[in-house]
Amino acid sequence: MLLYNTTYHVEEEVEKNFLIWLNEAYIAEVEKNGVLHNPRLCRILSHLEEGSASFSLQWEVEDSTELHHWHMQQGAKLNEQLLAVFKDKVIGIPTLMEVIR
Repeated sequence: MLLYNTTYHVEEEVEKNFLIWLNEAYIAEVEKNGVLHNPRLCRILSHLEEGSASFSLQWEVEDSTELHHWHMQQGAKLNEQLLAVFKDKVIGIPTLMEVIR
């Protein structure tokens, strides 16, 4: 099993709207596809920068092939929506991790 994590750096002025969009639009849309499972949204408490917040959104995925197909079919479009709505106020950094234990 793999974890697909995206760490978001969010400017304080859009934090509330970002969390609403993430929960109501992004996560809901990803769940419809069925490739990514069990979303976990966390607020990052370390490495705080004044005027911003950071969040981690983690998904379970069976393998990197499925993740690649998801990204090509849905992930890239959702990222475009994120950029259209929040411009440079939100930055996402994806990481793929293997669950060892």
